[in-house]
Amino acid sequence: MQPHLTLSPDAPIDLHMHTTYSDGRWSAAELIEHVASAGFALIAVTDHDRVDMIASIQTLGEQRNLPVLAGVEMSTSWRGRMGDLLCYGFDPRQNELQPLAEKVVRLQLENTRAVHEVLLQQGHTFPRQAEILAKTGGQLRRPGDNIALLRAHGYAADYASALSMITQAGYRSIKVEMAEAVEATHRSGGVCLIAHPGRRESSFTFYTPELLDEVRADLPLDGIEVYHPTHTPEIVETYLAYARQHQLLQSTGSDFHGNPSRMPIKHRAEISRDLLARVGIQVE
Repeated sequence: MQPHLTLSPDAPIDLHMHTTYSDGRWSAAELIEHVASAGFALIAVTDHDRVDMIASIQTLGEQRNLPVLAGVEMSTSWRGRMGDLLCYGFDPRQNELQPLAEKVVRLQLENTRAVHEVLLQQGHTFPRQAEILAKTGGQLRRPGDNIALLRAHGYAADYASALSMITQAGYRSIKVEMAEAVEATHRSGGVCLIAHPGRRESSFTFYTPELLDEVRADLPLDGIEVYHPTHTPEIVETYLAYARQHQLLQSTGSDFHGNPSRMPIKHRAEISRDLLARVGIQVE
């Protein structure tokens, strides 16, 4: 929480961004420097399944007079469907999300290394690994690292081809049950919203209002991410109406990963007024 923080309705915020602590291309220091210099009033760094670095990122923000809301994007599923959760407003030093996040990261790392061993056994070599994975000291951390290595060394022409190769080598998506993450977030004093519900790529679940009804009948979700770069204006209007009808919290974010084609976005704080109020930030 950000005690005694008050924002104007027009204050620029971005509540969905990633760094090299998960699958982003920029370090936390690089991201904080960029958004602080750009005049953002509040951000949330929501690295995938990383709760352990939030406090240090908040310290970086304090050094640049930039409030950083505690946040994480948890890799979850509901009845077999992907449904990543944006969780906000918990204590980064004492919460019940940390064990879940550590479990996902540990199992994901084990699987990533196992896939890499299979690729090596298949005869693939990666002499440029230290260069390609320089941000992590040449070490494998996430499934995307194997994809990057395959593409950089000419074994795969594109992302889809590389994903197919690692899948054949044993890659599997590591997630926790959405119910676990929701319960842990609420016990930690935070709120949770479905991330990018309107993404239509094959690996994502497209959450129609009807599917949202089903999830909400099963779990006490707090809201949805209404504004996301992949959401069309029509989808945004649908989610705005749905959130208003059911009194759900609304979040706004760029889902920034360091790609120049998707930079941090200055959303108006007014859009997320109710969400910010729930985590101790006033908009007036």
